[in-house]
Amino acid sequence: MSDSQTINRLTMNPKEMVVGAQMLFVAFGALVLVPLLTGLNPNVALFTAGAGTLLFQWLTRRQVPVFLASSFAFIAPIIAGVQQWGIPETMCGLLAAGLFYVFLSGVVKLRGPEVVAKVFPPVVTGPVIMVIGLILAPVAVHMAMGRSGDGAFVLVPEGQAVVLSAVALILTLLATLFGRGMIKLVPILCGLGAGYLVGLLMGIVDFSPVQAAPWFAIPDFVAPRWSLEAVLFMLPVAIAPAIEHFGDVLAIGSVTGKNYLKNPGIHRTLLGDGLATSLAALLGGPPNTTYSEVTGAVALTRMFNPMIMTWAAITAIFLAFVGKVGALLQTVPVPVMGGIMLLLFGAIAVVGLNSLVRSGEDLMEPRNMIIVSLTVVSGIGGMQFQLGSFSLQGIGLAGVVAVVLNLVLPKVSRDKS
Repeated sequence: MSDSQTINRLTMNPKEMVVGAQMLFVAFGALVLVPLLTGLNPNVALFTAGAGTLLFQWLTRRQVPVFLASSFAFIAPIIAGVQQWGIPETMCGLLAAGLFYVFLSGVVKLRGPEVVAKVFPPVVTGPVIMVIGLILAPVAVHMAMGRSGDGAFVLVPEGQAVVLSAVALILTLLATLFGRGMIKLVPILCGLGAGYLVGLLMGIVDFSPVQAAPWFAIPDFVAPRWSLEAVLFMLPVAIAPAIEHFGDVLAIGSVTGKNYLKNPGIHRTLLGDGLATSLAALLGGPPNTTYSEVTGAVALTRMFNPMIMTWAAITAIFLAFVGKVGALLQTVPVPVMGGIMLLLFGAIAVVGLNSLVRSGEDLMEPRNMIIVSLTVVSGIGGMQFQLGSFSLQGIGLAGVVAVVLNLVLPKVSRDKS
């Protein structure tokens, strides 16, 4: 029997089951943070992460040891979408985003990955990512100060809220900067845990929802509802994470010493990512993406068998049906999440800025300056395009502006005297 056949064979190996559960623990903090921040159901997120990972494994012939779960790139767009249209309409936009991945996988299969880089260069993706991080920065500040995301209601007294958010943020930073081994892989979980503990000591954690929740409960799935505005809003958001998928696949390949771009092929991994995101949207869960922290855990443990991710996925699906898990997660105080959001939204903006810097493009070159400046200002400045009942604004408008300008503006050489 070949090595690949051995790897792909499902076995009840206790060691693999335990390591798989550990991989879920590594992903757990980030996995559940996205639904907690966006108002989605954490049990649904657990289920769609597990189901999406299994779907990805099937499409890639169970060759790539990655775990798929809630994508941070969509946090701000989901919050904005839920506030503007509601969860079902936002799911429609996320379903379209997943199908956009599928479209890109077909393009990559037919034309090669280079064509994607030409249409969506860093001068397009960079400013769009920056807008994603910056547009809802006020939401993070409001929550860190103990208010609702729109600032309309005080949920926790400001003095207590500042302490909670500061503890969560500082512990996350310390774990990121000085953590070793498993601690470095779960900085968000460390921050959440520390903030939650302080909230317990302050007496502001309410356990009544946990007591009322059943042990077994079917996750609260939500079906999408058609909304063209939500579709056009979410499609530009999908550009950056779809392109970053290439880097994720290269990263796990460097850890395992295998070329996944060729086998099973980047078009297959992108297809798996896209269909996993679409599946999540059909059920009311956040979009899926490959988790770099799990890749780090694979490098740390040297456990390369993709079957480990199968057991991580099965564990996630099992926990999704434990009603008290979701109820417990929803008792996390708002300022704790706000403190972590301060870092996350800023970090997303930095990722966009870094992509521009690493590309080596001269941002003072008139064409690049026009694209970046108009994309950022139109995205975060409140500009709105209205046509009847249809409107385009925020992230969606920024994405459209960036893509259109990149396509229509001529590339003029500066070597003119």
